[in-house]
Amino acid sequence: MGGDRLGRARRAALLGAGGLLLAACTQTGTGTVSAVRPAGNPSPAATSPSPVTSTLEPSAGITATPASPAPSVSPTPSASIGKGEGTLQVLTFQGHVEFGGAGSRINWVTPFERRSGCVVRVDRVRTAEEMAARFAAGTYDVVSPSPELAGLLVEQKKVTPLDTSLVGAYRDIPKRLRELPGLREDGLVYGVPYLWGVNRVIYEGEGTRKPPALYERAPAAIRDSPLSIADAALALGGGTGPEIDDPFQLTPEQLDAAVALLTRGDGPDRLYWDDSLDLVRAMSSGSVRIAQALPYHLDLFRRAGRETRAAEGGPVTGWVDSWMISARSASPNCAYRWLDWMSSERAQRSAAAWTGLAPANPEACGGRAGRICDAYRVRDGRGLRDVLFASRPAPDCGGRGGTCADYAEWTERWKDLVR
Repeated sequence: MGGDRLGRARRAALLGAGGLLLAACTQTGTGTVSAVRPAGNPSPAATSPSPVTSTLEPSAGITATPASPAPSVSPTPSASIGKGEGTLQVLTFQGHVEFGGAGSRINWVTPFERRSGCVVRVDRVRTAEEMAARFAAGTYDVVSPSPELAGLLVEQKKVTPLDTSLVGAYRDIPKRLRELPGLREDGLVYGVPYLWGVNRVIYEGEGTRKPPALYERAPAAIRDSPLSIADAALALGGGTGPEIDDPFQLTPEQLDAAVALLTRGDGPDRLYWDDSLDLVRAMSSGSVRIAQALPYHLDLFRRAGRETRAAEGGPVTGWVDSWMISARSASPNCAYRWLDWMSSERAQRSAAAWTGLAPANPEACGGRAGRICDAYRVRDGRGLRDVLFASRPAPDCGGRGGTCADYAEWTERWKDLVR
């Protein structure tokens, strides 16, 4: 989760290179692993962002340069989706939207264009911070933020409430995902879940390990993201510090304790990874034996014949990426058609197979997405149990009252740790 998501797990484009990473997993010793990374493949019609028409209020950690006021609000879609306006401007993370440049089967945009008549133009980013800046400086119809940015966009009214009756597969998405705090406010829905992930502690070697072992002074790999502090906060419940109710809404004292736990185990042998291939290399070479990773990684190592296990005990953290419509969208009908398509089983099956993240729509669990769904236990809903999904750290503790550290403080503390 956090600022960068396969840096939080968000190197989705890399995760799609399952065969290449699988080959890397089988490497032994310290030899160099070489792999070609699938680059984002923009639409042939993709262009640079339009002149500034939207603004985000500055917020530390996720910031954006203020832009000139937009001249008007977006048109309101009809009760049933009307004719597409012609062009759809999309802002998303690397790997989340593919046109087939990495392979003819890796394309869930062309079918949408053919059925909707809307030409898709995509801008891709790697971090939530970069996404916030792009959103502020460009004109977009839809955006797929991670939780820490989604909460900010809703708070600042930069995205519009949704009519979910226009999203055909919305009810196929589990209620647990549909009702996450970052996607709803005051009874209104602002986001349609797309892909989700879970943070697991995986390890190799003898003995049974518990998640707090990740923070011992030993070679370890931790995702380079401020929201990784939440996982350390969860480990405090094992008797090393104050009990934590919500690891993403921490009082100043709880934040201090979580950062102290991270600091105690810090050292030259710790890897803060923001690239999936770096994690695979480190585990494969034996330079680290325990890591914060995804169920996808665990499955990948096991397929490579490595004796890799997941630490058990207590809840785990996770996150959901969603699709939202900009409050300044110039193409609301195309935008609703996009949300309808991206929640469908066909589109989500392709996206899950490519990214290594779980589809929000369980109906997508088939074909190429079958192994991913098995890794996340999507089919029977068991994978959603004991997952504490990320929300934006807020001073009011996520609306529950009290005083908590905001995301800006999380970001500053993380920078102090990893610099």
